[in-house]
Amino acid sequence: MSRLLALFLGGLIGGTILVAPSPAAIAASAADNYRTYCAQCHGLQGNGKGVNIRDMSVQPRNHTDADSMSRRSDDDLFTADKKGGLAINKSVLMPPWRDTLSDAEIHDMVRYLRTLCHCKYNAQ
Repeated sequence: MSRLLALFLGGLIGGTILVAPSPAAIAASAADNYRTYCAQCHGLQGNGKGVNIRDMSVQPRNHTDADSMSRRSDDDLFTADKKGGLAINKSVLMPPWRDTLSDAEIHDMVRYLRTLCHCKYNAQ
């Protein structure tokens, strides 16, 4: 019997069935990660007005600015979050989160950023 089938059957017998998290749960997790790792620079509302900005030589991106954010592809946002600002020729002050967040969490973060700006990538 495959390991996956054994786990599934064990869950049924034990009365517990594992299910994928809902989109709302994923969004809540991304929002929690944003508050934990991003808000000190980008602000709790994502407006670029975090508590650290007075000490920063480069001001953080305003994630609520639909015009600016719609010019950044999801791949660029993912790369910036994973590898840091320099990876997309932006600020050295934007740290890489690859050792803190999984790729799945970074993808969820990109989707969360799109909710902050109420925008999608516009390749024009």
